[in-house]
Amino acid sequence: MKIAEIQFYPWDNMLLEYEVTNFDVKVGDKVIAKTDVGTEIGGIRSVRDVDGILSGKEEMKSIIRMASENDLDKVKEKKEKKKETENYCKDKIEGFGLDMKLVDVHFSLDGSHIIFVFIAPGRVDFRELVKDLTRHFQKSVRMQQIGIRDEAKIVGEIGVCGRGLCCKKVLKSLNNISSDLIKLQQLENKASERLSGICGRLMCCLAYEEGTYKECCKDVPCLGEKVKYDGKAWVVITRHILKRSVNLRDRDGLVVEVEVDKLKK
Repeated sequence: MKIAEIQFYPWDNMLLEYEVTNFDVKVGDKVIAKTDVGTEIGGIRSVRDVDGILSGKEEMKSIIRMASENDLDKVKEKKEKKKETENYCKDKIEGFGLDMKLVDVHFSLDGSHIIFVFIAPGRVDFRELVKDLTRHFQKSVRMQQIGIRDEAKIVGEIGVCGRGLCCKKVLKSLNNISSDLIKLQQLENKASERLSGICGRLMCCLAYEEGTYKECCKDVPCLGEKVKYDGKAWVVITRHILKRSVNLRDRDGLVVEVEVDKLKK
């Protein structure tokens, strides 16, 4: 038995599990499957073999079929209608005076649902908006609130490195980026705008170097720690993590830079 994890929406990091029945699938394939909002097209993110029958779970849905050229053409056709739909919704948001920003519009493959994706600083009473959208488009309407980092993942754009945003191109999920990474990588003296992505949050790429810095930090004494070097007592005043060296100061005010390994001798 094979189980595939499928991602249906660019703003949703949740991967749904489906049983693979009479065809072979691989990562990157587009497939058709039933979801809570109708028949959708999704991308395979992983495939694994499972021995026996899964216990303790509800009956698993199966992938209906592989996506055809006709299905992909339908997706393109719906994207062409997106701008008109977005403009109507934005006008209504402004008309109702709602504190929210429309980010994306998604049409289910079977045409039964429209999902309006938005960001907002808090909870929004959009009941009247939903009534209007349902009446206008004659379809089931769902409002989906996402975070500001998810907006960047949808929009894409170019990062400060000159490449497409990692959240759009390579990251399968958006994890929290802790400010501890700034301290670990000795970036406290950098302006906040140099450490923030276009979403206004700390850049995801800070996490890429975490393992390297933690490895380099091993055995590097902390600031203020007293160490022995060249037969004298010194205090650590600066750490150079990547160089694996420290600046030391003695009681007379003399400052020297010493490799960490030499402190062990």
